[in-house]
Amino acid sequence: MTCHRPSVSSPVPCEPVPSPGAGEAGLGHLAVRRIIFGVMLAMLLGALDQTIVATALPSIGAAFGDFANLPWVATAYLLTGTVATPLYGKLSDIYGRRVMLLVSVAVFTVASVACALAPNLLVLVLARGLQGLGGGGLISLSQTIIADVVSPRERGRYQGQIATVFAASSVAGPVLGGFFAEHLHWSLIFWINVPLGIAALVSTDRILRQLPRHERRHRMDYTGAGLMMLGSLCLLLVLSWGGVVYPWASTPILLLGGAAAVLAVLFVWHVRRTPEPFLPLDLLTNPVMSRAIPAATAAVGTMVGLSIFLPLYFELGRGLSASQSGLGLIPLVAGVVCGANLVGRVMRHLEHYKTPALMGALLATLALAALAWLHTGLRLDVVMALLAVVGIGIGMVLPVCTVSIQNAVEPHRMGTATGAMTFFRQLGGAAAVAVLGALLLAVASVQGGGSVEMLGGRLPAAAMEAGFHLLFATLAVLMLVSLGFFWAMAERPLRTSVRVAAEEGGIGPE
Repeated sequence: MTCHRPSVSSPVPCEPVPSPGAGEAGLGHLAVRRIIFGVMLAMLLGALDQTIVATALPSIGAAFGDFANLPWVATAYLLTGTVATPLYGKLSDIYGRRVMLLVSVAVFTVASVACALAPNLLVLVLARGLQGLGGGGLISLSQTIIADVVSPRERGRYQGQIATVFAASSVAGPVLGGFFAEHLHWSLIFWINVPLGIAALVSTDRILRQLPRHERRHRMDYTGAGLMMLGSLCLLLVLSWGGVVYPWASTPILLLGGAAAVLAVLFVWHVRRTPEPFLPLDLLTNPVMSRAIPAATAAVGTMVGLSIFLPLYFELGRGLSASQSGLGLIPLVAGVVCGANLVGRVMRHLEHYKTPALMGALLATLALAALAWLHTGLRLDVVMALLAVVGIGIGMVLPVCTVSIQNAVEPHRMGTATGAMTFFRQLGGAAAVAVLGALLLAVASVQGGGSVEMLGGRLPAAAMEAGFHLLFATLAVLMLVSLGFFWAMAERPLRTSVRVAAEEGGIGPE
């Protein structure tokens, strides 16, 4: 046994640390597996709630007699969940992963009950906003905790399991939401979170007390957090409302865009003059993070854009029914799972571990380019095969992004780095949907805004052809951007132990 000393200013006494042979981070294999299971359950909560609501929205609108404000049920969760993500990461670096994950799960579960009991749409929207405040920490904290107990060289294989959780939720979520709304009651899409949330709390509370602690005593930069969250909120409103609620050149959109730009400038000015900023600029200028975050953002934007617009392509461009168009997403989702698991298994054996990500980004780019130029002449089975290739390529990119970023920062800043990565990935998804929707609407020459999902028969055949050609071509360019950033990313040797850097500043188990 060795003694794991805290920093000089810490009042916490010296804690014993097991010898390296005891397992990852001094934990046995069984303890690591139990931690992974618990955080996967927490991650499932956040991932499932991003997809289960969509198919139940018509039933919710009919129940409350309000369809005009129905989009806010989804938008409220997106706004609060996105802006809260980096806050959880920073707070976990200060107060510990276990505390913040339990807070996140508890807020999410209580808010789910409030959603299920909502007497009107306004209360439901407010409860969804609260649910987003809880859900914002579920995914990023789960990935941070995995980084605390599994070395970077071994961590890739767990990224495949994370991809499986997201894939399962993306397929099961809409199916469960539709089934509950049609055959039972829409409130069950929120009630289902209660047993899952309780299970996550019970399974993680005790086992997470064994986590190694890397946090340090810091002062929270509330000014920087406020500037970043307000700026992000303005930008997300622009992306959500632009071309849908208001025309892009309208006064509200321009004012919100201007406010986002001003707040971004103030945020940069503030963090340059603050000793302990909310999001340190040296993290974002790190030769790994500064390339890996844009690469991941572009890849996630491509995946989210496809998941939103492929059903529209299958219905309008291929004449499939709504249920058939949903099943058309399976090759893409299955490809992401296969690609992530493949890279996760081989990554630990490779010295140049970013090579699979380069190959994956190139594969996805070429497949999307083929869809852009040949989609009208391709048989449906060939389209499905190309989508599977796109999914495999994206799946090969994402684990390398996460592991590279976590390998490049100190353990006491792991939460901040992972939270920043998740935050920018969510922004990338929202931006991709907004840009692709605007392109389709522009090509279709639809006047006065409107939602692309409601175009239906208003989309002329020629415009539809040009619109989807441009959509696939734009996504191919986006994956090419991901490839370029990966090419430029520094490649640091993967650490073989989570304790190499931990011994410089950890403060013992929680």
